[in-house]
Amino acid sequence: MEENIDDKKQAKQIKEELEQEQKIEEHKEEVQKDFKGFFQSLKEFLGELLNIKVSTDKDATAQTIKDGISMKGHTAWILVFSILIASIGLNVSSTAVVIGAMLISPLMGPILGVGFSIGINDIDTLRSSMVNLGVMVALSLLTSFLFFSIPIFQEATPEIIARTKPDVRDVLIAVFGGLALIIAISRPRSQFNTVAGVAIATALMPPLCTAGFGLATGQFNYFGGAIFLFTINSIFIALAAFAITKYLQFPMVKYINQAKRKRISQFASLIALIIFSFSIFLFYQLYLLNQYTTNAENFINKIEMEGVNIIGDIKESIDYDNKEIKLYVFGNSYTKHDEERWNNQLKESGLKNTKLIILQSQDDSKVRDDIDQIKEMYINNYNMLSAKDESIKEKDIRINKLEKDLRRYYDNEILFDQVFKEIEINYKGLKEIGFAKEFVSNFKKTDTISVISVKWKAMVRKNQRRIQEKRLKKWMEVRLKLKNIEIRQLD
Repeated sequence: MEENIDDKKQAKQIKEELEQEQKIEEHKEEVQKDFKGFFQSLKEFLGELLNIKVSTDKDATAQTIKDGISMKGHTAWILVFSILIASIGLNVSSTAVVIGAMLISPLMGPILGVGFSIGINDIDTLRSSMVNLGVMVALSLLTSFLFFSIPIFQEATPEIIARTKPDVRDVLIAVFGGLALIIAISRPRSQFNTVAGVAIATALMPPLCTAGFGLATGQFNYFGGAIFLFTINSIFIALAAFAITKYLQFPMVKYINQAKRKRISQFASLIALIIFSFSIFLFYQLYLLNQYTTNAENFINKIEMEGVNIIGDIKESIDYDNKEIKLYVFGNSYTKHDEERWNNQLKESGLKNTKLIILQSQDDSKVRDDIDQIKEMYINNYNMLSAKDESIKEKDIRINKLEKDLRRYYDNEILFDQVFKEIEINYKGLKEIGFAKEFVSNFKKTDTISVISVKWKAMVRKNQRRIQEKRLKKWMEVRLKLKNIEIRQLD
C-alpha cells in the first residue's frame, strides 16, 4: 500500500516537472518570436529610414547633373569671379571670404558629370564632362595666376600654405562630400544648403587658387601639392557619384549598335577601374604619409620630454620622401649614448629605414645671457609702465573730481539774461532788477537767502507794486527752482 502511494507521488512529481518544462519551452518560443518580431520591426524601420531608392527622381537628377556640366557663358564668368574672390581671401587669410567664394563656384558640375556618365555608360556626357573639366581647371589656373602675378599679392599666407599638403582626411571628406552631394541632387526637391555645404567641405577652389599662386611666384612645390590635393578631391567625388549612380540603378544609355554599346561599356568600366585603382593607391599613399608623420611627431615629442631643447617646428623636421628626421638641438642637453639609443628606438617607433640627423648648436652661454638681459629689460619696462599707470590713475581721479565740481557749478548757474528778458516782458513797470545770494546766521544756524532787488517806475502805485512783487516772487520760485526768496526795494 505504501509502495502505491510512493509511486503516485513520484508520478505526480514527474508530471509536474514535465508541465514545467513544457511551460519553459513555450515561454522560450514566445521570447524568440518577440525577439524576431523586434528585429523584423527594426529592420523595416531602418530600411524605410535609410532607403533612398523609392523617392529618387532619376530623370530630374540626370538632367540636373547634365545642366551643371557646361562651363560656358554665365557659368564661366561666375567661375572667374569666384576664383578672384577666393584668391583675395587666401591672400588676406580670410576664411570667411574663401567660404563665400566656394558657395558661388560651379566647380562641382563637371566632376559629378564624370562619375555619373561612367555609371550609366554615357560616352557623350563623359566626353563633355572631361572637356569642361579641363576648361574649368585651365580657366581657374589662368585667373589665379594673373591675380597672384601682381607683386603686392605674392605673400605665402597660412591659408595658402594649408592647401599645399594633402592629408588622408581630405580623401574622407571628398568621399563623404561626394556621396552627400549626389544624394542631395537625387532628392525629389534638391536642397541648396546641402549642395552649398558640400562645396565648402570638399574645398575644390582653394587648391586651384594655390596652384595659380605657385605658378605666379615660381614655387612649383606649392603648385604640385595644390594640384595633387585638387586631383584627390576630384577623383573621390567622381568615385562617390559613380557609386551612388550604380546603387540607385540609373538606367543605362542604350545604343542601337550592339558592338558600339559593348565597346563603350568596356571603355567606361576600364575608366572606372582605373579611377578606383588610382583612388585606392592615393588613399594608401596618404595613409602611409599620415602614419609616418604621426609616428615621427611622437618620437620627437619623446625626445623633448627627456629635456632636449629642439629648435623650430616639428613638422618641418620630418622629411617623408627621404626618410629623414633632422633635429636642431639647442645646448649640450644630450650625449652620444643618448643619440645611439634614439637611433635604436626608430624601428620600434614605426620609423624603419629612417635616418636621424641631429645638428647641435655650440656654446649657448651667450644666448642665455641675452635672454637674461631681455628678461631684465622686460621687468624694468613693466615697472615703468606700472608706475605710469599709477600716475595716470591719480590724474584720472583728480579730473573726475574737477568735472564733478564743474558740473555742480553749472547746475547751480542761472541764465539771468534769459530770465531778465522774460521779466521785462511780463512786468512793464520794472525799471531795474538785481539778484544776489545772502548768507544769514544767528551764530547757531546759517541760511542762504536769495534776494531780488527791484526798482519800479514812478507811474506804478504802491498797491500795484505789492501785487506785482508777490507775483514776481512766486514766478521766480518756480522759474529758478529756489526757496527763501526775499524781494527788496532798490534806492
